[in-house]
Amino acid sequence: MNKSLLNFCLLAFATFAAPTDAAETATAAKPAAHIIYLVRHGHYVSDPAIDEKIGPGISPIGSAQADLAGARLAGLPVKFDNYYVSPMQRARDTAAVIGQNLSGSQFKVIEDLAECTPPTHDKKIMAGEKPEDLAACTAALNRVFADYFKPAQDQTRTDLFVCHGNVIRSLVVHALGVDPDSWLSLSVGHASITKIRIEADGRFKVIAVGDVGHLPPNLLTGASGDPDRSLAIPALP
Repeated sequence: MNKSLLNFCLLAFATFAAPTDAAETATAAKPAAHIIYLVRHGHYVSDPAIDEKIGPGISPIGSAQADLAGARLAGLPVKFDNYYVSPMQRARDTAAVIGQNLSGSQFKVIEDLAECTPPTHDKKIMAGEKPEDLAACTAALNRVFADYFKPAQDQTRTDLFVCHGNVIRSLVVHALGVDPDSWLSLSVGHASITKIRIEADGRFKVIAVGDVGHLPPNLLTGASGDPDRSLAIPALP
């Protein structure tokens, strides 16, 4: 091949390749903001006879709380793109009630959202936990954070998670970048709403933690200082 023909072939290749490279650059996904809402399950009554991996469902109080949380979420000027839920029954019940308020919602079960106890500075709690359970919990929550707590692609995305108090508190301190063992210093009540925004550049903004503005005082349960409540009819004085 003579030199003139070789130069012509190289020029032709560059001419045809350039538009392709430009198209690939134009269609490459760009980071975008990602907004996450985390709702704790509603009130429930412990039952040692039920498999602890599944746990009991929510109580009538819990159902009322979940319905009000669902109404609050439905009234927000946002559209949820994805719905995730813990495999445990109280979270699934809560998601089912919330879903009645959100048209088209379909929750995907994430096993790693199951309630567990990560390491904490509270020595009494640590004394009752097995090292392997603590490690498994930490690993599960780290996977959730790595898989879901990152910027969206191309356009802002809003996701809803229905899970548990320990899970939510641990994810919050992780987002804040503070001591991971300090999660117990936070308190999130039943059916409370926590909101975290992840900017396109990866910065975290914790906007709300344990918001219960949608619940009346007589339905507040599960947070520090909240009394036990029941819907049982009291005896007539």
